[in-house]
Amino acid sequence: MNLKPVKNLSEDQLKSGLKLVVADGLSAEAMVVFTSGTFLTAMAIQMGASNFQLGVLAALPTFTTIFQLLSIWLVQKFKNRRAITAFCNFMARVPLIAIGVLPFLFTAGTSIEILIVMLFFQHIFGDLAGASWNAWMKDLIPGSKLGSFFSHRSRMAQTLNVSLSLATALGLDYIKSHYPASEIMVYHLLFLAGGMLGMVSVVLLLRTPEPEASKIDGNLFALFSRPLKNRNFRNLLIFNSCWAFALNLATPFFAVFMMKTMGLPVAYIIGLGIISQLSSIVSIKIWGRYSDRFSNKNIVAFCAPLYIACILAFAFAATPGNIHTMLALLVVIHVISGLSTAGINLSLSNIGIKLAPNNEAIAYITAKNMFVALFSTLAPVVGGLMADFFVSHRIEWNLHLGFIGMHHLHLLTLQGWNYFFIIGGVLALISLRLLKQVNEKGEIRNRRMVIHMQSRFRSKLRDRLGYNVTAKLYYPQAVMHRRKIMRLKQRQEYRNPV
Repeated sequence: MNLKPVKNLSEDQLKSGLKLVVADGLSAEAMVVFTSGTFLTAMAIQMGASNFQLGVLAALPTFTTIFQLLSIWLVQKFKNRRAITAFCNFMARVPLIAIGVLPFLFTAGTSIEILIVMLFFQHIFGDLAGASWNAWMKDLIPGSKLGSFFSHRSRMAQTLNVSLSLATALGLDYIKSHYPASEIMVYHLLFLAGGMLGMVSVVLLLRTPEPEASKIDGNLFALFSRPLKNRNFRNLLIFNSCWAFALNLATPFFAVFMMKTMGLPVAYIIGLGIISQLSSIVSIKIWGRYSDRFSNKNIVAFCAPLYIACILAFAFAATPGNIHTMLALLVVIHVISGLSTAGINLSLSNIGIKLAPNNEAIAYITAKNMFVALFSTLAPVVGGLMADFFVSHRIEWNLHLGFIGMHHLHLLTLQGWNYFFIIGGVLALISLRLLKQVNEKGEIRNRRMVIHMQSRFRSKLRDRLGYNVTAKLYYPQAVMHRRKIMRLKQRQEYRNPV
């Protein structure tokens, strides 16, 4: 197999390469479903992990981001991003397969310490592969198709994620009920299946063409310092880091809040998460098309206030009252948060790739990933340290009424995690102001995008409901004006009959 980069890609090579990138994303997403998230946490708990060990497992993905610096040196030395990405991804899949086969080789099986060490190396090689992959995609995917392509890829991956997560969760529940002694073995088999699917991803990457990269000059630390000297990209780093800190101060505790404060069953929380993912799947295609047409910055400016409103709404979600009202509010929050995070995540990823110079893309994108990972890790740590203080402090807001037999109306209770939602929402609002300092090529006024979205919504309603219904919904003044003219004409005809 020839792994040498190609100077100029043909149209057929580009189309074939984009299809392979989508297929790689699907196989990698299946691997992630089986080997991380809820299933990894459940496996660790089943193995007797302590709270500290669970925290270490959660911190591994961001802690190992610093190793992306080594990827810059590898690309600079070997000048073959496809070979580096494929090799590092291969090395990242080996620990997953090892976790899966260890119980079949040793009667003692896998301990939680071995699991952490294996995943530590998996994340190191995964970060090395991710940095070179980003630089590779920067040159492979045309800038005019960046938003639409990644929205299509993300939508398919999220659809697969929802389907696999549901099927796996149902299968695990069945095993727990009928064969509880085999539960830990099922988790090992999931790791084995995930590792094998990850190897399929490696094969797909080896078949994907790579455009020839521009020469990268300078040593490792000089390259890493260049994004910090670029004023526009530095503004993006500042905004993205502050935004990540504000969000991660609150969002990691949503599930904890719903379980402990609101008393919701785990099944309800999983269902709400699926609703959020479905909302993201439906909307991400629209955001991809709009990001290519109106710029990524406009998408963030439109979606970010929606997500901030969802964070703040969580502070009111636990207000005592009807359980059905509370669940309805949570459904609305998760639908809007899924819609808004789809646009935010896609646009922040695209704008980082777009602003990075072609010959130094890997250094710029690595710097962005490292700063975001650092602040994403600091935020929940700060939140955890402040948790005890907020639990012991309580604020209640009540509206006192002296009529219709009501003495007071409860509005809001702030205690524990509620404080994080208010503080996180306020910090996110403040950080959003920093977005104005970022300049993006092709940027237009946000108002034009809103007008276009309104126009598209009206035209779709007009097509589905008919012109008259749409006119009554969206043009009430025009309709009233036409009716007034008709009434005047009728009166005139009555007064002056022919």
